[in-house]
Amino acid sequence: MSQKKIGNETRVNRWGYFFVLPFVIVYFLFNLYPTLYTLMLAFTNSKGFSGLSGNYVFVGMKNFSKLVQDQYFWGALSNTFVMWGWNFAPQLGIALLLSIWLSDIRLKLKGQGFFRAVIYMPNLLTAASVALLYRSLFGYPIGPVNQFLQSLDIYDIVERDGKAIREAFNFFRDVSMSRGIVAFIQWWMWYGHTVIMLMAGITSISSSLYESAVVDGANSRQTTWYITLPMLRPMMLYILVTNMIGGMQMLEIPFLLTDMRGAPDFKIRTTNVYIYNMAFQGVNDYAYAAAISIGVFIVTIILALSIFFFLQDRSELKKRV
Repeated sequence: MSQKKIGNETRVNRWGYFFVLPFVIVYFLFNLYPTLYTLMLAFTNSKGFSGLSGNYVFVGMKNFSKLVQDQYFWGALSNTFVMWGWNFAPQLGIALLLSIWLSDIRLKLKGQGFFRAVIYMPNLLTAASVALLYRSLFGYPIGPVNQFLQSLDIYDIVERDGKAIREAFNFFRDVSMSRGIVAFIQWWMWYGHTVIMLMAGITSISSSLYESAVVDGANSRQTTWYITLPMLRPMMLYILVTNMIGGMQMLEIPFLLTDMRGAPDFKIRTTNVYIYNMAFQGVNDYAYAAAISIGVFIVTIILALSIFFFLQDRSELKKRV
C-alpha cells in the first residue's frame, strides 16, 4: 500500500514539474538572463551593434568609477527623488483621507463601489498614453489649458526689448512647471492604487477594536488617530517602499512629455531616462548604461533597507528579543 502511494506521489510531482516548466523558461529568458547579461556588460566597453555582437573587452571597474564621478547621473538621481517626493506626499495624504472616508460605516456613504472604481480607473491607463495626453493638454501656444487660461484673461508676462508682452504659458520650458506636471501625473495615476491598498488594510482591522472604542465614548477622529493609523503602519511602510521602488523606475512620463532627454535643462531627466539616453541615443554606450542600471539598483536596495530599519515598529522588536 505504501509503495502504491509513493508511486502516485511521484507521478503527481512529475506533472507538477511539467506545469511549472513554462514559468521557469519565461523567467529565465526574460528576467534572469537579461539581468545576468546586464551585469556582465557593466564590466565591458560594449558600444553600438558591434558590442552586442561580442566585439568588446572587459575593462573591470572602469564604468563604475566613471559612474561615481558622473554629475549627470547624480543630477538625474536628484531629479527622480524631487519628482517622486512631490508625488508621494500628496498621494499618501489624499489616499489616506479617501480610504478612511470610504471605509467608515458610520458615514453611510452611497455608491462606494462606484467611487472606488472611478478612483482606481487612472491606474488602468498606460503611462505612455497619459504622457502624450498631458503633453497635448499643456501644449504651447494653443493647448486646451492655455486656451482656458486665456479665456480668463490669464497670460504669461515676458519682457522683450524692454517691453512687457503677454503670451501663452510655455509650461515645458519652466523647470518647476515641468516637474509639477510630472509629479501630478504620477499622483493621478497611482493614488487610486494606494487608496485600494489602504482600504484593504483598514478592513483587516478587527471591528471589535472600534466597537470597544465607541462604547468608551470615542468619536470618529479619536478612533482614526488611535486605532486606524497605528494599525495601518505596516501597510503604509509597504506602500512607501513599493512606491519608492516605482518612483526610481519613472521613464515614460518624463521621457515623452518633452524632448525625450529631460528638458528643460535636463531637470526632469530621471535615472531611467538617462539610462535610455546612454544606451539607445547618441553614443549607444550599452556598457555604461548597464553600469548605471546596477548603480540605481544598489541605491534602491540601500534606501529600501534604510526605510525598513528606521520606520519599523521598535516595540515589536523588543518583544521578540
